[in-house]
Amino acid sequence: MAPRFIDTPTRIEAAGNLPKLIDEVVGRVNTSTETLSLAHMRSPAGWVEPGQTPEFDEYTYVLSGEVHVESTDGTTIVAAGSAVHTPKGEWVRYSTPNGAEYIAVCLPAFHPDTVHRDDVDG
Repeated sequence: MAPRFIDTPTRIEAAGNLPKLIDEVVGRVNTSTETLSLAHMRSPAGWVEPGQTPEFDEYTYVLSGEVHVESTDGTTIVAAGSAVHTPKGEWVRYSTPNGAEYIAVCLPAFHPDTVHRDDVDG
């Protein structure tokens, strides 16, 4: 099979309390890929999303700023130039108190039906 050129990402709607930009480069929406997703995230200061217990592994590589990753074991602060792996089936909540730009890779690809976000309405 020949290499497949991907000329542009698709903007995806983000969950959370503030607008966050998600540009999916590879995944279910932009390339119909189910095995993994690759997205470029730009998150404002003060952004936080609901907790989740996803059915996928997520790898986050921070380009600038820092991403806070809360789990049942505490909070991990991932600064620019560092990465974190959050395994599937574990509860996690992401936030960017001071803003961040990062790359997220999910295996298999992210899907709203497999993220299992906490019920924020109680």
